[in-house]
Amino acid sequence: MKVVIIGGGGGVGSAAAFSLATSEQSFDLVLTDNRPQMITSHVMDLENAVALAPGASTVRGGTIADAADAEVVVFCAAVPLRLNASRSVYLAENRNILATALAELRATGFAGVLILLTNPVDPLLTWVYRQRWVDRRRLIGYALNDSLRLRTAIAAVHGVHPRDVDAWVVGEHGAGQVPLFSRVAVNGTPVRLNEAERDAAREYLDTWYVRHVALDSGRTSTWSSGLGAAHLVRALSGDRSVTVPACVVLNGEYGLHGVGVGVPAVLGRGGLRSIAEWEIERDELDALRASAKRVEADSVALE
Repeated sequence: MKVVIIGGGGGVGSAAAFSLATSEQSFDLVLTDNRPQMITSHVMDLENAVALAPGASTVRGGTIADAADAEVVVFCAAVPLRLNASRSVYLAENRNILATALAELRATGFAGVLILLTNPVDPLLTWVYRQRWVDRRRLIGYALNDSLRLRTAIAAVHGVHPRDVDAWVVGEHGAGQVPLFSRVAVNGTPVRLNEAERDAAREYLDTWYVRHVALDSGRTSTWSSGLGAAHLVRALSGDRSVTVPACVVLNGEYGLHGVGVGVPAVLGRGGLRSIAEWEIERDELDALRASAKRVEADSVALE
């Protein structure tokens, strides 16, 4: 599978490239960035790293033109991280970066799946969909980290490893995130968290971004986002269906239309296969719909 990573010189893009290059599957990876020296540096490093990988991936530098025959494009390009309390501060600037790159991508005739990681992902993905050239089945926004953080928080409460927790977050990535406490399981057994446990999980989930940005480290959630992006690519490379938290444009699911928010998305080769419409509690559904309204307002502002 050929994968082009736009913004491959940055932390998330290079982490995604490393995760794919060292996996058991084999990928033809092409890294693009407006900083060619960063691409050269990463490629020089990764082409040695693949010697230790179980797969047989290749890594090279390139341009957006290389996406013409790619099956997947991972879009990570964004303005540099700065101190803030919400991803929404990047909306206008990242929309401009996205618009410029997408014009080039469209000109290549790209017909694969676009995975968008650039924040704020929900209104940006909705805006891309409304440009009317990427079908919703080929448009996937990254929304995995919120669920990973919820699983980490619940694992701490129950004294287990995060991998033993099954918990999901839907809705907007950030302030509008909706933890589905009605669907938590630990070691495969459904668990009903009490109010104190829910409060602890919400506290961890709701403050993670602000606490991390306040460190002023200059880096974003590099490892989790890079590995998570690779997880999505692998889901798109196989014939079996995989259900993951992802931002996708809804077409009536959960009572929502034409807006992209995080939901349980069923992915497989070629893109989005379906959306799992789970039975969730009324307050969770109301919160999801309220989240979608905020995304709708932000996406309209971009027109």
